[in-house]
Amino acid sequence: MATQPLMNVFNRLSVAFDHGEGAWLYDTDGNKYLDALSGIAVTGLGHAHPAITRAISEQAAKLIHCSNIYTIPQQTELGAKLTRISGMENAFFANSGAEANEAAIKLARRYGHNRGIDNPAIIVMDQSFHGRTLATLSATGNRATQQGFEPLVSGFVRVPYDDVEAVRQVARNNPNVVAVLVEPVQGEGGIHIPAPDYLNQLRDICDQHQWLLMLDEVQTGNGRTGTYFCFQQNGILPDVVTTAKGLGNGFPIGVCLAQGIAADVLTPGTHGTTYGGNPLACATGIAVVDTIEQDNLCARATELGERIANGFRAQLGHSQYVKEIRNKGLMIGIELTEAGSELVVLAKVKGILLNVTGGGKVVRLLPPLIMSDSEADLLVSTVSQLIKVYTGEERDSAE
Repeated sequence: MATQPLMNVFNRLSVAFDHGEGAWLYDTDGNKYLDALSGIAVTGLGHAHPAITRAISEQAAKLIHCSNIYTIPQQTELGAKLTRISGMENAFFANSGAEANEAAIKLARRYGHNRGIDNPAIIVMDQSFHGRTLATLSATGNRATQQGFEPLVSGFVRVPYDDVEAVRQVARNNPNVVAVLVEPVQGEGGIHIPAPDYLNQLRDICDQHQWLLMLDEVQTGNGRTGTYFCFQQNGILPDVVTTAKGLGNGFPIGVCLAQGIAADVLTPGTHGTTYGGNPLACATGIAVVDTIEQDNLCARATELGERIANGFRAQLGHSQYVKEIRNKGLMIGIELTEAGSELVVLAKVKGILLNVTGGGKVVRLLPPLIMSDSEADLLVSTVSQLIKVYTGEERDSAE
């Protein structure tokens, strides 16, 4: 019989937070922590942002929920903002990134059936992460995440990330493919940044074969990489793009956006949601989008990301224990030569919240877009010193 009230599905740190302000979190004992993880790319505007708190409070006082069988003005307004920003045509609102990706997967399958393909397949990438529902788990390119949950959902063809020739080879051999689902930057996989023209080449292949190009921007969206959506740096337009995380700054919301041949695939009765896009979620999303635009936070993500990444390169670039330092805006990864999972606990002791991913070798930093320069410098100096001590770099220098 279980002795704890919660299912044991997380390796939780021994800290409970009481409140937050900006880039800082405060635990129940009054200790403060610089939040360089942002709830894994969620609280891009920091904690207790006045505009978000005000939007939630005002909407909660009026109407939290109504069914999607009625018109929801806040949903229409947020959909209009996101389609304007992205160049897409319409939106389906969900509760999370996984649900947004589920909508994209269903859309691709229905698109295939509409074309007369009975067993439509979607090309997905090694080391990818698309969620933990059964379909998104099956699309994910991490065997450890899938293990124990077989049989997986069929209909996915996996290829190496950033390998265009592998996609072309599938195109030559598999007539059932109807779409490509890919992250512009792999976050959970270890902050892997593809070649600059990777998305452009995928766009060309999809056009040649009438496939849908579907981008998972659950983590890269909402300003984190320096533009509202990462694909905007490539000058292309996907057929489908999903996002979540930073869209609600902590309030659960996800969205699947579509355009062109993908825009009319889902019709009444083919998909739905009970809570997705309710007035409270969408009022929050409106406040987030407005704040990102009004405060020019996409440009700030580029500026701050370069400041932090260059700081790490100056401090750690020479280290024999650091394989590579990568960043796209405020998605920053420091790849170590050996596993560094214990750094998460050691960093917490030093008052820094971070994450290790990519097989335990990549220190992942996802600071909020509102982090100040002085906070960024504190992050660089503290984490650099921590890595030097952890890897033995400091000891080697002293000998």
